[in-house]
Amino acid sequence: MSAPISWSVVSASLIFLVLAAGGGRNPASATHGMLVVANQREHTALLIDPETRQELAKVSVGVNGHEVAVSPDSRFAYVPIYGNSGVGKPGTDGATIDVVDLHDRKLTATIDLGKPLRPHRAEFGPDGLLYVTAELDKAVDVVDPATRKVVAQIPTGAIESHMIVISPDGRRAYTANVAAGSVSVLDLKQRSLVTVIPVAKTVQRISISADGKRVYTHDQETPRIAVIDTATNKVASWISVPATVYSSSPSADGSKLFASSPSGKIFVIDLASAKVEESFDIPPAVGELLLAPGGKLAFVSCPAAGTIEILDIPGHKLLQPIKLTPGVDGLAWAPAIP
Repeated sequence: MSAPISWSVVSASLIFLVLAAGGGRNPASATHGMLVVANQREHTALLIDPETRQELAKVSVGVNGHEVAVSPDSRFAYVPIYGNSGVGKPGTDGATIDVVDLHDRKLTATIDLGKPLRPHRAEFGPDGLLYVTAELDKAVDVVDPATRKVVAQIPTGAIESHMIVISPDGRRAYTANVAAGSVSVLDLKQRSLVTVIPVAKTVQRISISADGKRVYTHDQETPRIAVIDTATNKVASWISVPATVYSSSPSADGSKLFASSPSGKIFVIDLASAKVEESFDIPPAVGELLLAPGGKLAFVSCPAAGTIEILDIPGHKLLQPIKLTPGVDGLAWAPAIP
């Protein structure tokens, strides 16, 4: 399962007002944006209206898609097809990325990666290319979305490179290497490995600050979060938390870190003091934590419960969740498609 994405600017305040009121509008006329959700148990990509909490479309994809990325123009969603197992476990080995047309709401293409790779997390860089973790090759594949071809591969130097984030300037990428317990630093211009940073015995997911100065990943053995200084490529400090964290996302202003836990918690962490200042009870969360544009709402996928939990950040409260089906995992944001 799975990990932060660059979001198009939309009116998140409008989402908050409608959600808080419990009201809804005709989804076809919505202009606020929508959630794209990978459901790995159903083998689908779900298009969800966050105002009405309704499913706009369900598109079948391969077995299994854990994660999803939306193109910069918001026309397509890309779902890497991982295979029918969990990370590091026996099972099938995926070799493709399914492409969903968000306008027509259907599967429109499949990108062949050429060999079994267990592709997992996909992220668009500022250069418009799609970067996809390729676990079995200890690498990241670089895909040109225009030609739908692999144009390069960057080694990570570690097993189970599961998640990836990209710096705002597009110069660096960072992968969370699960069983290796490390973070790889990649030079995207030179398409080379810079270094591998030891972190813990096992890690999960990864996030990056809006200014690109800090990367966060999560120790799965000890309840703590590693804070990596991207200038030195070293673990600069640790944040202690009440329970292990699976996913996180920093606020745009860099003051808070929002983190979700398999114990069934959302933690709000003050980064200046490195202390948890609030916590909220949710179902066990081994999916993704996504901040909506504008930073008013946090969405957390809970695969076992089949829900997307919603935290009203300025209101300091949980809102009514989006109820889907078990298996919901990766999340992405897209502006409303006309």
